[in-house]
Amino acid sequence: MPKLNVCLINDSFPPEIDGVANAVTNYAQIITEKFGSAVVVTPDNPEADDSVYPFPVVRYPSVDMTKLVGYRAGFPFSAAVQKTLEAGNFDIIHSHCPITSTMLARSLRDRIKVPVVMTYHTKFDIDIANAIRGKLLQEEAKALLAANISACDEVWTVSRGAGENLRAIGYEGDYIVMPNGVDFPQGRVEDALIAQVTEGYDLPENVPVFLFVGRMMWYKGIRIILEGLAKLRESGQDFRMVFVGGGNDKDEIVALTEKLGLSDRVFFSPPIHDRNLIRAWYCRADMFLFPSTFDTNGLVVREAAACALGSVLVAGSCAAEDVTDNVSGVLIEENADSMAAKLEELCREPEAMKRIGEAAQRDIYISWEDAIGHAWERYAVVIDNYRAGKYPEHEGMSDEFFHSIAKTMDAYNRSREKQQARVNELRRGYAEIRDGLTGEQEKLKENLLAGQAKIKDELAQFMERFM
Repeated sequence: MPKLNVCLINDSFPPEIDGVANAVTNYAQIITEKFGSAVVVTPDNPEADDSVYPFPVVRYPSVDMTKLVGYRAGFPFSAAVQKTLEAGNFDIIHSHCPITSTMLARSLRDRIKVPVVMTYHTKFDIDIANAIRGKLLQEEAKALLAANISACDEVWTVSRGAGENLRAIGYEGDYIVMPNGVDFPQGRVEDALIAQVTEGYDLPENVPVFLFVGRMMWYKGIRIILEGLAKLRESGQDFRMVFVGGGNDKDEIVALTEKLGLSDRVFFSPPIHDRNLIRAWYCRADMFLFPSTFDTNGLVVREAAACALGSVLVAGSCAAEDVTDNVSGVLIEENADSMAAKLEELCREPEAMKRIGEAAQRDIYISWEDAIGHAWERYAVVIDNYRAGKYPEHEGMSDEFFHSIAKTMDAYNRSREKQQARVNELRRGYAEIRDGLTGEQEKLKENLLAGQAKIKDELAQFMERFM
């Protein structure tokens, strides 16, 4: 298979950390190492150090909106950015966000005539509902989002559930399920590392340990976990629970833990960025609890599987796709009673937890190398289809729209440069005036000192003559 040059575009990238940024990082690294070459295009971040990557990173101007929406918002429609990307000699463009990144991808396609693939990672209808008030405006936003996605040559989703969510926002085209992988190798870490990482936590031997890794947000199903554990405690079953992660709802989650009387057996660890230390927690636990119906892929479930740790999941959720109940995972209803009943059953059968973990490692684990290998094979098909004219022409308002945005941004940048030049000129003028005044001040000071000395000498002479 020939080597290809891939343009990867996303609205987030390290030092910003989220699941999609992690996916783009792995795509770029593995493509560069094994398949060809890649360039990442993403908003600028003053804390970024892109020299650590073996691939180029093109950053475009951004505004810090982390307090408002949780990330930096980029403005990629400038002639300078377009010119840089046009010279990239790309074979295919792969967008990982259906909004700004996909708009940039479409604009670039118009200029360099290569196909655009878009991967749908996240349930954007929930993001729209959280960001926009008013049903009518929400529906308009969904329609615009669906239209933007429909303008891509091929659409991928990370799970079947993500595809169903695409349908829910109004997308009517075809899509292909292209799962993400995990960056954990299969197997356990050393016992010494497990002991080091878990030191200081009350985790007695032969007492079941449950684990959650991820953002501390209610929509992750954490209330079901805590209320289920409270019921498990009422049954007389001993256990320990560890939450690893941070998030906006953490204080409320800790407060509910205390209210339920679980503080003596439920522990909280801050986010851990060292992947090997995270593996140690997966290796120490007996079951991974992830009753989230929000996530479109549930990579943490596959991370757990890499370490032979089985998961308790909500039946029908995206995270439960490809999981066989009581074989490679455990499926429950989306409520605390079901969680408590299943955990009580598992605690009576520790060997079952071990067996389920081993099956998960065998059946649902997928590495990033394998995942991107599948994507790479599909890239070739997309390129052939595009060159053969099998995709519909995506013309109309997009050409005019993107060109007008580019022109507007260019005009804005020119205006800003002129204003900056004027400011610099004024600063230089001020500096000259300040330096001139400083010089005059020094001369005046010298004259005053000289005058004082002269008066002092004349006074001394007068005193000698007449006294």
